[in-house]
Formats: sequence, C-alpha cells, structure tokens
Amino acid sequence: MNPSLSPTPTETGPRPGTGPDPTDADRYWLRAAVALSRRCPPSAAAFSVGAILVDAGGAVVADGYSRRDDPADHAEEAALRSLAPDDPRSASATLYSSLEPCAERTSRTSPCSDLILATAVPRVVIAWREPALFVDAEGVERLRRAGRTVVEDAALAEEAREVNAHLLA
Repeated sequence: MNPSLSPTPTETGPRPGTGPDPTDADRYWLRAAVALSRRCPPSAAAFSVGAILVDAGGAVVADGYSRRDDPADHAEEAALRSLAPDDPRSASATLYSSLEPCAERTSRTSPCSDLILATAVPRVVIAWREPALFVDAEGVERLRRAGRTVVEDAALAEEAREVNAHLLA
C-alpha cells in the first residue's frame, strides 16, 4: 500500500513502533493519516485531520477524517466510533493522527483526548501540535498525564499544516 493513498480497514502495512520515538513505520502510517486529512470537506472553522488506528501486526483497525459522517466529526472520533469499546486489538494498537487530539471542543461535549482515554489504546502518534486557533490545545499533555505514550513526529508537521493552510493565512 502507498501511504499517500488512504488505507482502508483490513489493509496491512508495517508494524507500528512501540516506544517514545518515531520509527519509519510510524512515519508510514502518519503519512497515511495526512492523506486521509485531504478527504475532509473544507471548513473555515475547523482543522482538516486524518486518523488511523493500526493494530500491533500492522493491520488497519479503523480510520476517520474530520467531517466524514457529520459536519462536527473530528478524525479520531470518526475512527473510534467504528471500534467496539471492548475490541481486544485496541490494547496494543497505535492511533495515528495528523493533528494533536483535542482536549477541548466547541462542537460536542467529549474531546478526542477523552474519547481515546475511554479506550485501551496505549500509544498515539501525531504530526503536528494543534495551534491555539479555536481552543486551547492540551491533548498531548492530557494523554501523557493519563499514562499514554504520545509521540510527536515534527518531521511531518509541515505536511499536516499544508492541508490546513487556508486556516493559517
């Protein structure tokens, strides 16, 4: 699979990393999350974000992007919605998101960081920290305080920013 194309559940690729540093496999999946963000319907009031949940064996468990099913959808929310809360794969999965999961929301009551914490997902890899454009961005800190491993791969931040250039001008 080419990570510049959007993967679908059941596709497989490299096994995600497991530690606090980004691996080549993490960059592969993060590029796929950025590719998903390009599917987002445009918005002047929300970031375009892609998210992919990958199990320990490198299989896509779930994916989502902002505004996929509803104008208020966030990428992580859309991906996690298709995962059963007790799905055993989540305990060793990595969630890849092109943008830091939100810690505050204006459109819904549960921010993405809380939705992640309601699962067993132990590791989150992001490309870009959310700028304080719409809300205060503290998703990384919230996840880390709860004991989750959060990996930031700033090498891919520019790719995630490009998708959102219209908001940053």
